[in-house]
Amino acid sequence: MEGLGNLLQSAGRAVIADTDSDELKVQKTLAILACGLMIFAAGLWMVIYTALGIRFEILVPLGFQVVSASTLIYYLKTGNFVAFRFAQVSLFLFVPFIMQWGMGNFVTASAVMLWALLAPVGVMVLHGPRESIPWFIAYIILTAVSGFFDYFISGSNDYGVPMRTIALFFVLNFAAISTIVYLLISYFVRERQRLAIALQVSHDQLSVEQAKSERLLLNVLPPRVAERLKRLDSVADGYADVTVMFADIVNFTGVAEELAPGDVIYLLNELFTGFDEVAAHHGIEKIKTIGDAYMAVGGLNESTPDYTAAIGEMALQIVQFMHGRRTPNGAPLGLHIGIATGPVGAGVIGRTKFAYDLWGNTVNVASRLSSSAEIGQIAVDETTYKRLRGRYRFEGPNFVAAKGKGQITCYLLTGRLIPDTRHPS
Repeated sequence: MEGLGNLLQSAGRAVIADTDSDELKVQKTLAILACGLMIFAAGLWMVIYTALGIRFEILVPLGFQVVSASTLIYYLKTGNFVAFRFAQVSLFLFVPFIMQWGMGNFVTASAVMLWALLAPVGVMVLHGPRESIPWFIAYIILTAVSGFFDYFISGSNDYGVPMRTIALFFVLNFAAISTIVYLLISYFVRERQRLAIALQVSHDQLSVEQAKSERLLLNVLPPRVAERLKRLDSVADGYADVTVMFADIVNFTGVAEELAPGDVIYLLNELFTGFDEVAAHHGIEKIKTIGDAYMAVGGLNESTPDYTAAIGEMALQIVQFMHGRRTPNGAPLGLHIGIATGPVGAGVIGRTKFAYDLWGNTVNVASRLSSSAEIGQIAVDETTYKRLRGRYRFEGPNFVAAKGKGQITCYLLTGRLIPDTRHPS
């Protein structure tokens, strides 16, 4: 048995490729295991027949061993698993019936044809119920033929073999076939459980990676837009009314020239991370950063109905956030902010390294107001001013020249008139 086990392990390593699927590896292992067990069983039968002095029937198990070993050698050399599998199943099906017919009938052969049940059972384990149906039908037909011969041809009760010997063979047949079937099914179930556990582990890992991808996507795009992209829908929207904010760091280009690249990245990350936290607190969507500029918008989602006030609160808070901050070289830092309210177009731009962006006159006005504001100032257009007056303090009006639009009326947002409980700082 130890030698047979080593042989089967060597055969398994020789015919199972790393590129084989887990299911195919199980099929190959089961086929070789069944082949080895049947060769061993045939050898055991030869020993028993010899010990009992039964000479003729030795030719059948001996022939089975030779043919079965030949198919295994053929498989090891060619790797043709389909031919090997078909040959083995055919041997499992026909050889037991040949042995039984050679020994006489059901009784004298001790129902040795029961071994043929390995053929449909093996195909079921390897491939499934549908593929095993033809083999099971063949098994039933051969069984019926054997029964016909026994009923109509064999009319004598002189079996030629002592009943004790016949009883012993019945026990051996049932015990052996039951053991082999049990071993094959047990191995199959263990492998299936192992594959199920591996599949669950892979599923859990995939879920973790999917969650990471979801978080990354939501960090890049608004939730509603991310859902549409996952469904492969086009993302191009028009919004009749939103409030857009641009916040630029004053004189940052000159400051960046005096700093190492790593210091510039660290500084921008620290500042814009703080802006992100304020935006999330007020339900504002961050759109993008362009160098030292930060763009955000209110009104893309329904969770923030008073989005113009939310943008105003955010602007006041990030100005306060920047108060007293300096670069590593000691240079002061400050913001100038522009806010405009009106219609915009929005959508995902590009197919690679895509970005969600806004465009339209409202975006251009907010950008122009940001450029015109002084350090620490929050410049808003007239629409934004009309919505927030009575709740916030303003200076102005002032007038800003805009390319293609002439003079733009703007106001400077300087603070609240009354505490705003809806947007606590």
